[in-house]
Amino acid sequence: MNAAHHGAGDRPMVVLVVEDDPGDQLLIEDAFEQIGGPERELAMVDDGAQALDFLHRRAEHADAPRPDLVVLDLNLPKYDGRAVLREIKGDAALRTIPVVIFSTSAAAEDIAGTYELHANAYVTKPTDFDHFTSVVGHINDFFTRLSRTPGA
Repeated sequence: MNAAHHGAGDRPMVVLVVEDDPGDQLLIEDAFEQIGGPERELAMVDDGAQALDFLHRRAEHADAPRPDLVVLDLNLPKYDGRAVLREIKGDAALRTIPVVIFSTSAAAEDIAGTYELHANAYVTKPTDFDHFTSVVGHINDFFTRLSRTPGA
């Protein structure tokens, strides 16, 4: 299957990664490179304000493509992941974009709270690289090969 069903025309699938930890950013980039699969474009921002600018295509992100998937950390500077998720799911133009929370937290209240805000999935970040890569691969496989989204 190609990634064309996820985006407009034949453009690659766009994954917006909202992650403030430079180490985790590198791990996520490396994991997506290792798993291969359909062509995708990773867009990386490191705080909630940049995520909202990207999603609303404003400021330095005025020409940003609409993401096909958002991978969102919870603990971010400026606007935390909950605020970003609340805005995505509260906006009719954005709410159909799948959002996967990817956090170090395994706290029940974090998990329940993000599902109450309509997260599509909650995944706890593994601590070792092989497991981290495997988990990112599962996220990728589900959203590029198995699931369907409106407009796809």
